[in-house]
Amino acid sequence: MTVMKLKEDLNPVLLLLFQVTVWLYSVLAFLPSYLFSSVSESDAGLGSEQDRAQRLKAQSVTGRPAGPYRAMGATKRLVSSLHPGLDTLDKVFEDASRRFPDRDCLGTREVVMEEDERQSNGKVFKKVILGQYRWRSYAETHKAAARFGSGLAALGQRAHNNIAIFCETRAEWVIAAHACFMQNFPLVTLYSTLGGPAITHGLNETEVSHIITSRELLETRLKFILLEVPRLQHIIVVDDTPTKWPGYPRGISVHNMATVQELGTKPENVSRGRKQPMPSDIAVIMYTSGSTGVPKGVMISHSNIIAGITGMAERIPNLGENDTYIGYLPLAHVLELSAELVCVAHGCRIGYSSPQTLADQSTKIKKGSKGDTSVLQPTLMAAVPEIMDRIYKNVMTKVEEMSSAQRTLFTLAYNYKLEQLSQGRSTPLCDNLVFKKVRSLLGGKTRVLLSGGAPLSAATQRFMNVCFCCPVGQGYGLTETCGAGTISEMWDYSTGRVGGPLICSEIKLKDWVEGGYHSTDTPNPQGEILIGGPNVTMGYYKNEAKNQDFFVDDNGQRWFCTGDIGEVHPDGCLKIIDRKKDLVKLQAGEYVSLGKVEAMLKNCPLIDNICAYANSEEMYVIGFVVPNQKHLLSLAEQYCIRGSWEELCNNAAMEGVVLQVITEAALSAQLERFEIPRKIRLSPDPWTPETGLVTDAFKLKRQQLKSKYQDDIERMYGGK
Repeated sequence: MTVMKLKEDLNPVLLLLFQVTVWLYSVLAFLPSYLFSSVSESDAGLGSEQDRAQRLKAQSVTGRPAGPYRAMGATKRLVSSLHPGLDTLDKVFEDASRRFPDRDCLGTREVVMEEDERQSNGKVFKKVILGQYRWRSYAETHKAAARFGSGLAALGQRAHNNIAIFCETRAEWVIAAHACFMQNFPLVTLYSTLGGPAITHGLNETEVSHIITSRELLETRLKFILLEVPRLQHIIVVDDTPTKWPGYPRGISVHNMATVQELGTKPENVSRGRKQPMPSDIAVIMYTSGSTGVPKGVMISHSNIIAGITGMAERIPNLGENDTYIGYLPLAHVLELSAELVCVAHGCRIGYSSPQTLADQSTKIKKGSKGDTSVLQPTLMAAVPEIMDRIYKNVMTKVEEMSSAQRTLFTLAYNYKLEQLSQGRSTPLCDNLVFKKVRSLLGGKTRVLLSGGAPLSAATQRFMNVCFCCPVGQGYGLTETCGAGTISEMWDYSTGRVGGPLICSEIKLKDWVEGGYHSTDTPNPQGEILIGGPNVTMGYYKNEAKNQDFFVDDNGQRWFCTGDIGEVHPDGCLKIIDRKKDLVKLQAGEYVSLGKVEAMLKNCPLIDNICAYANSEEMYVIGFVVPNQKHLLSLAEQYCIRGSWEELCNNAAMEGVVLQVITEAALSAQLERFEIPRKIRLSPDPWTPETGLVTDAFKLKRQQLKSKYQDDIERMYGGK
């Protein structure tokens, strides 16, 4: 394991004092428990965490370096279901509500107060004070879903006919989804941040007549495109108020969710019965966030999702009814939907949140009141790297502001814990004295963090391991594979890897000659990653041209060609090293991986976000950069560059200073000279899903970024 230490500039007396204290504490308090745990572990045949981390995770079942590679627990046969007979999502939920009827299932915080808060720059932010979580039990959630499904059928929704959901992450989203799974209504999911044309495309392509949405999204997004979706007849709003909806086009009825559920309780609607799904029936048509163009609808069957969640659940140790999961990522994203379905299948409780109310310091939480993690204290959490990077940078900025003694203690504890983690040991003294406050940012009880959606930098992963005192399971999967592919084991603290294949899937490496990747490469086989297994979805909806990325082998198993380049390590773990679409050949013939350049430079504290750009007619790489406000202002002061935030970002001298810092960061990250951006453009505005420049998982939308910065591209390449 690579140990990346914080820089030390330490007083030798403090260093000695720290080491003596830790040594004494370890001997007096933990030697007995260490001896007993060693005995019990050896009795159980587990070995230490270090031993488990070093074990073989997967192997090639053919013995060839190209694979296919399977998890050690699935070398003979891939696993496709949690329990025999639970082969559709309605059965999985029914089973959970029967086993855990009175346990909390879905929780939502009540809004105590809302107010507008004026900032010093004149902007007004909405702030909220939230109360406790209000919970629905498994039995209540199942009943609500059954009634809603029955009500939708009474409104004319039929089995096998698509129905759309365009809604924020909340309990009602999950209730609506289970209602559709029960009635065999294929559920079309759309990101709540998609723009008008993308929403129109999805609704018209799937020919929906019913859509489930929220009051806010109806009034701010949906309302303006209704005339462009001629088949739409019924809009179901998940909010309780208002109950009357005047001013909507003729032929469109607006209903509240509660009204539809009431309709579902009427004897004539209950007695209608329901058309139960088959495992091969489509459960979800999930529209991707469209990072490379028009969103594509991925057709996901019941059996696909069940295989995917089976593989994921196996990687989370001791998963069960004592766990609490915090749901705040978009449920229209396969990572969040899968994570929540895993939780429901195991009797966990799910408390809902949002990125704006997640922590005490979140933008919508009124100062002095509690964010969602503080109140819920989740044990399980999923996060995209963008959010973890933000937490990492914020905490490290606070460390920089500490007094010399505090900073010294933090650095000592951090480096000591890294050393102990590398040897598979715990550090309870450091955890309680130094990292407790940082850990409390996520509620203080997090035991597993799942990361997906994009690569997580080694520095951020290390930081989360150390400061949040819990493992980070880094995963790799795509919408096309139900989010399932690989997840690292919880006791594997190595960085930069995404673990071995899940028990539901297998991985092959296909040579990519143009990029110079081959399965015969040494020391590790490399190539395009192909994922096969029962979790591989049924293809793209009404999009035959794009379905060439899917194929079926001689054994009837489905495979997906990911376009990502990986290498398999000797222990069977996968590392993502490149992406076909991100590779650009410069004029002089060098290949540049834009994704690799961005991943390396995002570790620089001055950079909040970066998009590297190059094309084959030019000699060098350029970049668009969202700078970190605090670090940029500090740099401006240091170089006596004055002006407003906007003026600083448009200042050529400021660009030059930032470029100098970026170049130094790139060289220390060992980028080649030709990979380092030679010119940059600073962006005063952050890139959020609302701007249309990044997806909901914060992946860059390269085409949109190119359009936005077209004038700057011409300037930086000397055209203007």
